[in-house]
Amino acid sequence: MDALLKLKRNKGATQTRKRLGRGNGSGLGSYSGRGGNGQTARTGGNIKPGFAGGQTPLYRKMPKYRGFTNLNTVKYQVVNVDSLNIFEDGTDITVEKLLESKLIRSADQPVKVLGNGELTKKLKVTVHKISASAKAKIEGAKGSINEIVLPPKAETKSTKKVA
Repeated sequence: MDALLKLKRNKGATQTRKRLGRGNGSGLGSYSGRGGNGQTARTGGNIKPGFAGGQTPLYRKMPKYRGFTNLNTVKYQVVNVDSLNIFEDGTDITVEKLLESKLIRSADQPVKVLGNGELTKKLKVTVHKISASAKAKIEGAKGSINEIVLPPKAETKSTKKVA
């Protein structure tokens, strides 16, 4: 029972409370650790993050400059493997044939074949790009693939490299 009466907290487990505004002799008098006068010296006085003194804050000015446009991006027209089943067995599929069958909208944009669905016919596909899964499915159906090489983009002032 005597041991319970002698229990104490470990050294450093408790700290004395900081008593603000109890005279200059305490070291925490005058401004009581709040700095000068004004909004931040008052109770409940705080400035919201991003507040810029009444002028339009930076985050309000930025949305119009968000992100960037990649000048080298290539936008492909997508055709899935299962939509190629509309053609006869052994057909040579070109960009023009895809345009005639309304699988793509324009002959000017490059075409990419993706591997969604199954292919049941032997076809010879000639397009700009083809995914690995589509390639496997076309070759699995005893078909062949020919890729059209895109011409390099013409250099403009904004894309010229500075040495």
